[in-house]
Amino acid sequence: MADSSIQPDPSFITGGIAKTPFTLQQPPAQCFDTRASRLRFLAQSSELAPYLDFLADLAALQARLAQELPAPHPISSERLQQASQAGLPPIDRAALADDSQLHACLRALCEAATHIAMPVPARQALDALRSAEADDVRWLLANVLSDVPGEAIPQDAIALHLFAAAVVQVHLARLATSLPAEALQPVATGVCPACGGLPVTSSVIGLRDIENVRYASCSCCATQWNEVRIKCLCCGSTKGISYRSAGTDDATVKAEVCKECGHWSKLLYQVRNPSLEPVADDVGSLGLDLLMRSETPYRRAGFNPYLLGY
Repeated sequence: MADSSIQPDPSFITGGIAKTPFTLQQPPAQCFDTRASRLRFLAQSSELAPYLDFLADLAALQARLAQELPAPHPISSERLQQASQAGLPPIDRAALADDSQLHACLRALCEAATHIAMPVPARQALDALRSAEADDVRWLLANVLSDVPGEAIPQDAIALHLFAAAVVQVHLARLATSLPAEALQPVATGVCPACGGLPVTSSVIGLRDIENVRYASCSCCATQWNEVRIKCLCCGSTKGISYRSAGTDDATVKAEVCKECGHWSKLLYQVRNPSLEPVADDVGSLGLDLLMRSETPYRRAGFNPYLLGY
């Protein structure tokens, strides 16, 4: 494993930060279409091909639902004002487990997903979810929507939660893109300003005339928000940060390691490869997770519902 802990991240620059927009958001259908395309590309040369192809079909279905389902009810002006005054994200994830539109989205995805090729455990989970009682569905959604979803999801119910997470992504992405721009303000390091979700990864990108700026990507609503380049997304420390990769120092996917809190998160260098996608390439670079687990004492921060169990 390459370790660049001695040198600072070579791509880091200090200019232009003041011009950087705080958040970036894609139309939900476009976001999921992009993800599906990237997953299919990664599947062509990966030992994870069957799983990546399944996730690609699921992302394509998410894109279709994002276009076809009725628009979600907008966040009330009262909630927007309360969130602004309290320094909270406008979307209250905890309140969504009982949301009728989210439940309707789940039913729609479950029915449409029956036509997707998938591993046997996933098929069994889908069949169970289609016949699940309302209380069980609420439990699944509440786990995905919790502040620490990775800890709330039991190991023996991972496949069920995968479908629940896919539904949450669709609904929250549509809610997030309906928010007024002024409603999105910094909440805390490593916290999505739209829904309060955890980051799945962060990316170093080039933006118009600004190069090498960093955006974290929400695992729930796909909102991307600007973060300091060399900073732990788990504890906020700027000390003891180093970078490791499964290959050479110029790898496009690295682990950002924090010695202060003992966590690491995945950093994608889209500035070097613009086709990288936060969720798809997180799954596609599973080898880095396995190396970090076997060769270091660090624990991964953030959340990706498609890597639960690995």
